[in-house]
Amino acid sequence: MSHAATQKGVFTATVLSNRQIGECFWRMDLEFTGDGARAFAGFRPGQFLQIDVSQLGLPSEDRIPPHLRDACKRNVILRRPFSFADVTAEPNRTTAELLYCVLGPASVRLTTLAGGDSASIIGPLGNGFSLPTGKRLALLVAGGMGLPPIRCLAKHLPVDCPEVETIAFVGARSVDGLPFEGDLGEIPAEVGPFIPAFAKLGIASAVATDDGSAGYWGFVTDRLTRWFDERKDWSAPETVIYACGPEPMLAAVSRIAQERDIDCQVSMERRMACGVGLCQSCAVECRPAAPLRVGMEGSQETVYKLCCQDGPVFDARTVVFGENK
Repeated sequence: MSHAATQKGVFTATVLSNRQIGECFWRMDLEFTGDGARAFAGFRPGQFLQIDVSQLGLPSEDRIPPHLRDACKRNVILRRPFSFADVTAEPNRTTAELLYCVLGPASVRLTTLAGGDSASIIGPLGNGFSLPTGKRLALLVAGGMGLPPIRCLAKHLPVDCPEVETIAFVGARSVDGLPFEGDLGEIPAEVGPFIPAFAKLGIASAVATDDGSAGYWGFVTDRLTRWFDERKDWSAPETVIYACGPEPMLAAVSRIAQERDIDCQVSMERRMACGVGLCQSCAVECRPAAPLRVGMEGSQETVYKLCCQDGPVFDARTVVFGENK
């Protein structure tokens, strides 16, 4: 995976397919050609894109979840941010997998796109995950719809860092909240080749659900902590954690990493109106890497960074999570 900066722009993608894979989960496959193919060939896991839904109509009422029918009546003007779950660069074209959950007026409109339709996309945007240097173990932690950038990263690690052992931890409220395609079958609480999306990459995984309907009964962060207690051969300087999911989960992962002095990168989520730093709506409170002023060493003073430009991936040590304010 190239680390060279990619040239962002406005590109037209062709929809190859768009299908429902779960109660509220959909998978859309896109194709870029020309300049778009070259730009997204350098897409880094954790980066994102902004897709235009303003010209899309609504599906028939029977295809709109009842609890969203009133909300869907309003117009959607702003683009919506998403992160790809998979990107494949080929000669003269780049294909990408967009995994999304139907939660509101914009995502409902996305379901109307079909094979052959066009989509206006701005990207690649933001800063993605940094590949590990000098590490032997990478732990991937995904909560709910935080899965796409983690899956994208998982595809690159065995290729770009074959010396790094990778283990994925995936959490959701219930088995129905796991955004995977196909029947997962009976999932035990152990670490193993239980999720096909990771197993085909040679990556072991563990699942945790809040209600115990699949895998470990409890939070995915509890399963991660248990793994550290069970396995004694890990070394903090040689380990890195990558995480994406709800902010309370990210705060817990950050705390777990700091308690063990492990490097950790977290992909944050904010409402993004523009995606390019103009609207300033996606601020993330951070600790500065160096004192802001001479004589301020040890100060608790913080700065605000933009999720769309400085992130969405941040060093977990620098993020001031809500529970720490």
